[in-house]
Amino acid sequence: MAEPEKPTRPAGTPTNLEQEEAWLWRIALLFVILLATGLAAESWERLQNLPYHLGLLSIAVFCVAMAFVGFVYGRRKRVTELRDLVRGFQERSATPTDEQLDQLGELIARSQRSFKELIDSFDDIAFATSLDGKIKTVNRRVTELLGIPYTQVIGHRLDEFLDEPKHEDVDRGLARFLEKRRWSGLVRVRVKASARTLYFDCALNAIVKADEVVGVSALARDVTEEREKERRFTELFETLQEGVYFSTPEGKLLDGNAALVQVLGYESKEELLSLDPTVLNSDPNQSPVLGRTADDQGGVRTREITLRRKDGALGVYLDTSRAVWDAGGKIVRYQGTLVDVTERREMERALRRQEEFQRYLLESFPDLILVIDLNGRYSFVSSRIHDLRGYRPEDLVGKKVEEEQDHSSELLALYHDLIAGRKMFGTCDYNARHRDGSWRTMRASASPLFDAENKLSGAIVSVRDITVEKKLEQQIIQSERLAAMGQMIGGFAHELNNPLTSILGMSELLQEGEAPESVRKQMVVLQQQARRAAEIVQNLMYFSRPPAPGKSPIDLGELVQRTLHLHAYSLRKNSITVDFLKETIPAVSGDAHQLMQVFLNLILNSEQAMREVRDRGTLRIRMEKQETSVSVIFQDDGPGISPDILPNIFDPFYTTKRPGRGTGLGLSICKAILREHSGNVEAASGPGGGAVFTVTLPVAVAGTPAS
Repeated sequence: MAEPEKPTRPAGTPTNLEQEEAWLWRIALLFVILLATGLAAESWERLQNLPYHLGLLSIAVFCVAMAFVGFVYGRRKRVTELRDLVRGFQERSATPTDEQLDQLGELIARSQRSFKELIDSFDDIAFATSLDGKIKTVNRRVTELLGIPYTQVIGHRLDEFLDEPKHEDVDRGLARFLEKRRWSGLVRVRVKASARTLYFDCALNAIVKADEVVGVSALARDVTEEREKERRFTELFETLQEGVYFSTPEGKLLDGNAALVQVLGYESKEELLSLDPTVLNSDPNQSPVLGRTADDQGGVRTREITLRRKDGALGVYLDTSRAVWDAGGKIVRYQGTLVDVTERREMERALRRQEEFQRYLLESFPDLILVIDLNGRYSFVSSRIHDLRGYRPEDLVGKKVEEEQDHSSELLALYHDLIAGRKMFGTCDYNARHRDGSWRTMRASASPLFDAENKLSGAIVSVRDITVEKKLEQQIIQSERLAAMGQMIGGFAHELNNPLTSILGMSELLQEGEAPESVRKQMVVLQQQARRAAEIVQNLMYFSRPPAPGKSPIDLGELVQRTLHLHAYSLRKNSITVDFLKETIPAVSGDAHQLMQVFLNLILNSEQAMREVRDRGTLRIRMEKQETSVSVIFQDDGPGISPDILPNIFDPFYTTKRPGRGTGLGLSICKAILREHSGNVEAASGPGGGAVFTVTLPVAVAGTPAS
């Protein structure tokens, strides 16, 4: 029986194995394209912003490429074995044995397992479907996503497992896909077995057979987490109260959130982004305020800037920005935040003005202000402390009241009463030592101090120097006493004049009678003493009589003599000898009572000075005449005047006497009275010791009317 004739194949027609090999290479090329597309889509943003990841990406691509080369090499090797085996069958024109068929089946199965293992090793989803949506193959990630075994997935339609994307949506895009044979984009997916919505970055490619699209291969990367992060970032970006912006290195705005539009006073983001960068400048002639110089390294920059809002008003903003680099390390844009601090800066300036006003108010307050905390320490001391006590505020701040040298027990007791709640307001007078060693009289007024939460935080004390007031008060008391004494002296002088007149009259009558000589001598003595008493009474009345208005010519010699008679008893009692040489000098114009007070004060000063150093002394009084003035010189033999106190002896309340011995007003009153009389008083130390006071008064103009 003749062998059947072998079918012949036209020359150049590829065998089935050759077609299988061509399909394999197309699949390999498609896989490489899908892999490159997926990696590019996944790494695009990272490549822009994080150039230091490029090395890791290169290693990953290399490893995947090597794995794929190994797979292709093994697959081609198996195909070659199949080709050789089939060619052997054809050449021998023999029916293959069972062993050869088993070998052929094992090679095919092993090749399929290798391909399945390769796609199962992908972390991304990979699957293939027919054009009607039936699933041809899937990798392990698909079964894990669906929660269904591989065998229950193959052959089923894709929309059996998904609620999204819907079948009608897929049909609408199928025609365009068949035309271009590829598509990539973001797909929203919702699996029926899960209520969660997922997002995948997909790349679809057509499976072509005989130049006809027979199916679709897909590679999809799960970007749900990135999408959620992007959504949260977008929400945060849009809801931030701070203005967020992206700009070019030249300062041109690229993007911004709603807060940025609001703080700059614009109506829409588009309007803001369309502006020329210099429009925001406070000075249009300057460079864009958001821009940076060419040599800027892109580090974080925080500063305060002034920008012009849409309405033309200037605002102050806190600008914090940093650079964004591309894959080549070049700065492509800047991102930053703008915080409107205009109102805050206005409040700070108002607060500073208020603090300055309060500080100036306290500094200009005439009283010393002290704040003492609950621990008894000075927490605030105004600068008036220097005028009142010679200290600086920092000398007392932080120091306890009782730690202060020569502290006042009265002030401390008042503070404790306020802190304990026994008083809500109190005053006290106390003595305080000045830094120069002198003592001052202070009056403190204090009340509790409360903080912002209405809690007791200490005490606030207002201190005033009342040294002058106290001395004036004593002087007024003394003046009132002297006025009362004057009235009393006037009364009893009038009462004494009557008996003295009788004594003088009777003594004169007895002298004229025929009395013995011894009696007559006694009458003379009696008459002399009575006249002396009458003269003293007359001087007391002259001194105590209210001053007549105006000035009159005065004989200074007679006025000095009257003063000495008035003070004769005290001088005799203290063993003070008066050496008074009365001379004829021109009259002066003045108030006799006031000038008598000047002479009396000078005599008293000399008397007290001499009694300080010895039991007796001599007061020398001389009168001199100059061309237009006259002088009365009082010189004692006391201790004299120290040169260091000589410039101050005419100051009010300045005294070198022991407490209680003088007010320090006598010489200042003398100075004031003589100044009213166009005269003067000068002090010096005598050549042989003691003090010399010279009173100078102008000579009265001829024809001055008597008052």
